[in-house]
Amino acid sequence: MGYMMVYGACIGCKALFSFNADKVPSVRVNGNREPICKGCVERFNPIRAAKGLAPITVLPGAYDAQEVS
Repeated sequence: MGYMMVYGACIGCKALFSFNADKVPSVRVNGNREPICKGCVERFNPIRAAKGLAPITVLPGAYDAQEVS
């Protein structure tokens, strides 16, 4: 058994960050799901709430290493 980390750019702030590909929150942009970093989730959720939208949910382990077999 091993672990892997995926690195990608946040759709919100463009910063590179690591995440678990199966658990990272994402948003749909032009038909594609794009990852969003924890900082942007924290920044955007109050804006979403003010607009009556559901918050972006962060699953436990979303920004941790992913187990692979």
